[in-house]
Amino acid sequence: MTTSSTVFRLASRFDNVGFSDIVKLRNRVMELRNEGAMVYQFEGGEPFMPTPEPIKEAMKRALDENQTRYAPSSGIPELLEAIAEKLRTRNRIPAETRDVIVVNGGMQGLFGAFQSVVNPGDEVLLFSPYWTPIKDLVAHCQGKSVLVPTDEARSYGFQKTLGRYANERTRAIYYNTPQNPTGVVFTPEEAAAIAAFAQERDLIVVADEAYEDLVYDGEHCSIASLDGMFERTISTFTFSKSYAMTGWRLGYAVAPEPWMTGLRKATLYSSNGVSTPTQWAGVAALKIAVATLNEIKEQYRLRRDLLLAGLNEIGLPCDPPAGAFYALPDVSRISKDSREAADILLNRAQVATVPGIVFGPQGESHLRFSFSLPIETIEAGLDSLRRSL
Repeated sequence: MTTSSTVFRLASRFDNVGFSDIVKLRNRVMELRNEGAMVYQFEGGEPFMPTPEPIKEAMKRALDENQTRYAPSSGIPELLEAIAEKLRTRNRIPAETRDVIVVNGGMQGLFGAFQSVVNPGDEVLLFSPYWTPIKDLVAHCQGKSVLVPTDEARSYGFQKTLGRYANERTRAIYYNTPQNPTGVVFTPEEAAAIAAFAQERDLIVVADEAYEDLVYDGEHCSIASLDGMFERTISTFTFSKSYAMTGWRLGYAVAPEPWMTGLRKATLYSSNGVSTPTQWAGVAALKIAVATLNEIKEQYRLRRDLLLAGLNEIGLPCDPPAGAFYALPDVSRISKDSREAADILLNRAQVATVPGIVFGPQGESHLRFSFSLPIETIEAGLDSLRRSL
């Protein structure tokens, strides 16, 4: 029997890994709603529509047919084949089924990607403002995130700007288009410049294409489709945004060897794969016509234009996001401290937003609004802002 006290410590790999500020904000909103308060929730990342019926029917059918046993940890053959075909035809990525793995949402794909690439001490270039979990995914590998301001790269050139922030420890570039939180869509010319830099410096690219089907201005370019990029790119995708399947936790990643071995190991020794009936729902999702996806996109465009017109009228200037479903208006007239500005909107107008600072220093003095909401909620939230500001 010991009488000495023991101090338990987490593994050091978690020292620089935090919890999402957005999750903390969501918990605060839930508290207010539980207290009976009316809150207009512009802070989330959920599609406004329910999961399409054919997808739900496929899940029910899989259950009725007892498709409930273990599946291969990389995914059922039918889904792998459907994904590879989609990648070749819509993304122009030269993928075969051996280059594809099914994962639990885009997050597991990104987790596996960084685990496969980043060693302790390596640096990863992130265009900023950036999606907040990326910095923590890099930190979990004991790597370091280096922020590259997107505005600077667009003003002075991508290769020149990336060169200013890269050094001998740089290992990878995180490439997200359309971007969360800004809605920036990199042009094919910008993608080509980033690709040229990656090849010149022998870097790996982790491509996050979560919002690939939500591009309003311009066109989506999968960087792995460019000459010489497939072998040095890990591309991650999710069913969450395009098909309103956030709670289904279904995504996929595509990469050749040696990256696929890393992705398979990261999946095998974490979740050991994705729920079998959920994968059959994914097969059904990929059968939805592109024309239907375009109709859904127009519903998002309608919401984008409604929100932006209201924000600009109120005096919160915002450029139209070219993709995704977020707006990032300048709120410096309320407060240059975005956390304070978010608190003011929540307390005065019951409008929940995300402080721009959580997306990096380039997001300060801005707030992220989602426009993936019912039209009525956008209108009511704007009316509340007009009355309160």
